[in-house]
Amino acid sequence: MWRAARSAASCLHRSRRFSTAIPGPCIVHKRGADILHDPWFNKDTGFPLTERDRLGLRGLLPPRIVSFEQQYARFIESYRSLEKNTRGEPESTVSLAKWRILNRLHDRNETLYYRVLMDNIKDFAPIIYTPTVGLVCQNYSGLFRRPRGMYFSAKDKGEMMSMIYNWPAEKVDMIVITDGSRILGLGDLGVQGIGIPIGKLDMYVAAAGINPQKILPVMLDVGTNNQKLLDDPLYLGLRQPRLEGEEYLSIVDEFMEAAFTRWPKAIVQFEDFQMKWAFETLQRYRKRFCMFNDDVQGTAGVALAGLLGTVRAQGRPLSDFLNQKIVVVGAGSAGLGVLTMALQAVSRMSGNNEGVAKNHLFLLDKDGLVTKERKNIDPAAAPFAQDLKDAEGLSEGASLLEVVKKLKPHVLLGLSGVGGVFDEEVLKAMRESDSPRPAIFAMSNPTMNAECTAADAFKYAGENIVFGSGSPFDNVDLGNGKVGHVNQANNMYLFPGIGLGTLVSGARIITDAMLLAASECLASYMTDEEIQKGILYPSIDSIRDITVEVGAAVLRAAVAEDLAEGHGHVGPRELKHMSKEETVEFVRSNMWFPIYSPLVHEK
Repeated sequence: MWRAARSAASCLHRSRRFSTAIPGPCIVHKRGADILHDPWFNKDTGFPLTERDRLGLRGLLPPRIVSFEQQYARFIESYRSLEKNTRGEPESTVSLAKWRILNRLHDRNETLYYRVLMDNIKDFAPIIYTPTVGLVCQNYSGLFRRPRGMYFSAKDKGEMMSMIYNWPAEKVDMIVITDGSRILGLGDLGVQGIGIPIGKLDMYVAAAGINPQKILPVMLDVGTNNQKLLDDPLYLGLRQPRLEGEEYLSIVDEFMEAAFTRWPKAIVQFEDFQMKWAFETLQRYRKRFCMFNDDVQGTAGVALAGLLGTVRAQGRPLSDFLNQKIVVVGAGSAGLGVLTMALQAVSRMSGNNEGVAKNHLFLLDKDGLVTKERKNIDPAAAPFAQDLKDAEGLSEGASLLEVVKKLKPHVLLGLSGVGGVFDEEVLKAMRESDSPRPAIFAMSNPTMNAECTAADAFKYAGENIVFGSGSPFDNVDLGNGKVGHVNQANNMYLFPGIGLGTLVSGARIITDAMLLAASECLASYMTDEEIQKGILYPSIDSIRDITVEVGAAVLRAAVAEDLAEGHGHVGPRELKHMSKEETVEFVRSNMWFPIYSPLVHEK
């Protein structure tokens, strides 16, 4: 949302863990209706009489003062009533209705919105994030009511350095940017992809305690090749084909230079760029700016944590990861990111012997098994092309079913975006896996693009599998009191901690070691008892605690690489001398908590 005059406000928020904390005052330079129309300052009917008097609000609100707790309860009651009244309606209709009621609260009262989101993250994350955010993006032009974030288009070339100062916040810590070229598994949605950065940053606030005054969703509109959108009279983006080549890169270059000129300590997260630009921009900027690509690196980190957890679920030491045969279906940015990080992990375990890893990693794309015999192979996929002499009798382009039957892999991991590609035959073939407890990860989003459902996985591959997915599925009742646990391998377990840990460390760049530290921290979070039940990831309810641990691991990795420059009043020397427990507490102490602050008017 456009937050008018926000840069003029000075809020002395302390980091808070509990609602009983006393908030610091917030200085505002507006009065009367202007305050009621600003979602950051608005408290609805929660303004006490003293504030109503000093801010010119007497008579502009009903006389009764309703506490924060009462407002909270009233919203939850409205939401539950909506759930009750929409029973039996199509799922998409219900999801959009839930999104609308949350979005209206966001537009009106940000403090209450983030508290509601934070306290009910398990219920609301699927609405403001995966999978409903995909539906929102598909319908965004029709749903649009008020602007949120910034839009930089191909028509703004040469103007971005001045445009960046139109954003009213004096400081921005976290930017999430997309070009809308590959939104989830939905493809090119053009400017409507802005829903992704908005949803991601809401998760940053809820999970990592990033101050919502210091976040910025960005849409980079370079056109769209989606003819349906170009023909849609409601479409809000540029009506032109996507820019390509140097023309495209010059637009991204200009934005990055403008953003880091104004906010040199900001972190930029790239989100839902098509594969060629995901890898190109990552390599282009990662050593110059503090940035990372969540589809390549975040997805890979969550997947790696699941793969390491799978080894533990087999009752084997983590060093046995070296011997796991892993088949990855999908050669896009996410699939290649998983393979890259798995290769890094194995390389580290084996004393930098990458050859050991490559013999156990198999990649399939739409044309089947990728081998060195492949003509016109994508350069990004080339490092994972199998040598036929090591491929156990398989040939170039071998089908998924043939690969599974011959390899008997320990892990089958899908990031193909092709719904149902793990069909009955493929899943039944996984029963012959060389692993006593094979793993099946159907990680494509949204739900309709999942490689298989949880129910089918347990039905056809066997009750002893470990199952992970990108979208939420219910646990499966296996009978006799047994439960087939569904592990949502969601990026929300990692990217908030990566961002928060990088921010509080003051790191100049985000390195592979920092990302590996995040993944390994997540992998070790679960107890052995939970792992043996097939539970690889913790409950979303504990996301803030998870984020603290992951953020602290990232901070320690940044310190170890001598990249940490400190944050606030804590310098690099103090960070170096912190114990593990002290890094955890330092990260936690820098998390924002939503609570009404006293407002003080200043001309």
